[in-house]
Amino acid sequence: MKTRILQTLKEHKGYVSGQELCDALGISRTAVWKYINKLKEEGYQIEAVPNKGYHLLTVPDVLTESEIKSRIFTKWAGKEIHCYNSVDSTNNAAKTAAEQGSPHGALFLAEQQSSGKGRRGRGWVSLPGTGIWMTILLRPQLEPSYASMLTLVAALSMSKAIKAQTGLEAQIKWPNDVVINGKKVCGILTEMSAEMEQIHYVVIGLGTNVNIEEFPKEIQDRATSLKIESKKEIERVPVICAFLSYFEEDYENFMEHRNLSGLLEQYNKRLVNCGRAVRVLDPKGEYSGTAKGVDSTGALIVEKEKGETVAITSGEVSVRGIYGYV
Repeated sequence: MKTRILQTLKEHKGYVSGQELCDALGISRTAVWKYINKLKEEGYQIEAVPNKGYHLLTVPDVLTESEIKSRIFTKWAGKEIHCYNSVDSTNNAAKTAAEQGSPHGALFLAEQQSSGKGRRGRGWVSLPGTGIWMTILLRPQLEPSYASMLTLVAALSMSKAIKAQTGLEAQIKWPNDVVINGKKVCGILTEMSAEMEQIHYVVIGLGTNVNIEEFPKEIQDRATSLKIESKKEIERVPVICAFLSYFEEDYENFMEHRNLSGLLEQYNKRLVNCGRAVRVLDPKGEYSGTAKGVDSTGALIVEKEKGETVAITSGEVSVRGIYGYV
């Protein structure tokens, strides 16, 4: 109900009478007043004038279920939303909820993570109010071997969302980073619960640096934020909603083909190392080559210096630019 009141206030440029809200929602004036006060407590500035009604003056940059639901028009992505002030990690929250029956497309967001996780167990700094720390829960009818491709789908969707909401040219560093001007702005961690031939659920966690103004010296050369790159404060909810919209579309494309064939052109167009020299850090032996793009299975095609072509799956292999991170 709170979401519907917020949507109604946003749709009207002027005042909305209390009686109009009562009639539209089938609730009492007292109930309307209570929901209005709850919105005020969340940071919305709402003016109440006798004989005129309520007028939404400002919308805060808050990650709440009502704010997100008032802006999304997806079929299933984000239809169930869980927002936290602080959790150990949104992936952990999503996995717990998945075991308890949360549906496909459920979204988990936190203002702060105390134990944010990156790839290979690395920590992820998740300061309050500065980023988008979120996880989407999926229940795909797929074999477990397909799950790694979902990381690439999420990276594509986030790169498109950033471009749409900020105008910044976001690119993808295979397999799980989104970069701007050669620096990481978003990291993705995909985890799953599965049996031999069946996935129970997949959780895809995305950590996006939004309004961080500076980074520790040791990572300044490879980390950035939307605010640093755009030189202005960025609203987080529009980025989240754009991601959900793009991800729903890209995920359905992926499920239709059971691979990335329908997304390859879009993906490779954004692949930061495509056509460039890379260093492949394989535990079996490092080597250099030229990245040629990804194939329909999500493998990175690299042409070695002597002309041999290899298809690299993410696993324990890392790919970097010859002279640094990209």
